Amino acid sequence: MDINRKTPADIDQQHYDMVVIGSGFGSSFFLSEALKHTKGRVLIVEWGDYHPWAWQIEKQLNTAIPTAETYANRHDKPWNTTIALGGGMNCWFSQTPRMHPSDFATQSKYGIGHDWPISYDDLEPFYCQAEEIMSIAGDADMHRALPRSKPFPQPPHKGSSIDVIMKQAMPDHHFIMPTGRARVATGNRSACCANATCNLCPVNAKFTAENGFSDLYSHPQVDVCLKTEVRTLESQGNAIRSATLASEGREFVVHGDLFVLGANAIQSPAILLRSGIEHGDTGRGLHEQVGLDVEVYLDGLGNFDGSTITTGLNYFFYDGDFRRERSACLVYFENRWPHGLRLEPGRWNQTLPLMLVSEDLPNRDSRITVDPSSGQAVIDYAGESAYAERGIQHAFDHLNELLAPLPVESIEARRKRLTESHVQGTLRMGRDGDGSVVDSGMVHHRMRNLVVVGTSTYPSCSPANPSLTAAALSLRAANLLFS
Repeated sequence: MDINRKTPADIDQQHYDMVVIGSGFGSSFFLSEALKHTKGRVLIVEWGDYHPWAWQIEKQLNTAIPTAETYANRHDKPWNTTIALGGGMNCWFSQTPRMHPSDFATQSKYGIGHDWPISYDDLEPFYCQAEEIMSIAGDADMHRALPRSKPFPQPPHKGSSIDVIMKQAMPDHHFIMPTGRARVATGNRSACCANATCNLCPVNAKFTAENGFSDLYSHPQVDVCLKTEVRTLESQGNAIRSATLASEGREFVVHGDLFVLGANAIQSPAILLRSGIEHGDTGRGLHEQVGLDVEVYLDGLGNFDGSTITTGLNYFFYDGDFRRERSACLVYFENRWPHGLRLEPGRWNQTLPLMLVSEDLPNRDSRITVDPSSGQAVIDYAGESAYAERGIQHAFDHLNELLAPLPVESIEARRKRLTESHVQGTLRMGRDGDGSVVDSGMVHHRMRNLVVVGTSTYPSCSPANPSLTAAALSLRAANLLFS
């Protein structure tokens, strides 16, 4: 992939119309839309390096920077990020469900959490645009749960024999998982091979920065400065004027008119805190989903004949007035065997791995701070909510109802999931004065030339994978800003 590379020395004291910090979903999708509207010079500053797909497969790594070295963690829970050009587009498993309409209004509807300052309908056209960019393969029947104005760009993956039964029995709740893993090969992506190693896809089937945004990083208006960390933003009045960068023990300064902050939900608030830019709950509300791995033994029904790693997505436990008391829960039907195969003769595939994934309530005490001497980001996590635990427990206790169409032999909880690798919150969007940091257009309440993108802006925690929503939010923000 060609990149318009610049060294920190090349850009020192230079002025750009737009300075983009980070290059993951939020930043790259924002820039892809912004370049349709602006003729100005753009700089991307990325802490990590560019690691081609072939390098990642050879090294079996998504980045050369160990995640744990980028922050201090006061809790045992891991928080996974990828510091590299493309950010999470390198490591993601490419699960792309939308958020549910109710997820945007949990306070108004159920009296819990925070409402988003936008609705599902506000975001829906941009969901479609993001799905088109990533050639999402999806189930047309999903409109029964999540309204949509356009069809999926690609047909759905082949479900397992189990999914066929579940879709017939529960047509309003069970769907084939939408994914950024190609069902049909494209000009630069193979069809998914169902190898179940999606973080390091062996056939280059999933959407990545390299196969999806190569034109972005080589665009004549765009310079890319890699292996360079943004340490602080300097402001005057209600505007950011410059950014201080660090690379190989030296500091550099770049000036700009518009700044786009999309590092991640750990590093973005750390940059603001080091800069003395604290508004609302800056750094607070760190969260992600809560998960449980389950294994179901089946009597006479085989599994693992689908065409991708996760074939089914079930909404039986997702929405309703019960969310006043316990969390929503998504059930993922797996086309892999993380718990091994059965040993009985002739019954090796009569097993169904499930993932139960619940929303959690963001807690102000789960927060990012910075070390006063080094400036390094520090994670102080207060733990999962009882609300999330009740939702997971209810779903597990009632799995027999969900799985009634199947010949179930036994249901066993295998392990609590340590992380879903979805780092969210810390710079949430909302209305000024309610503790939020950015507005409905993702512009900082105080610094009006600072746009914050990515999952750091999430006011609440849907059970759904967050990447598609991050992409759609950025497309919408750029459209609003430049239209």
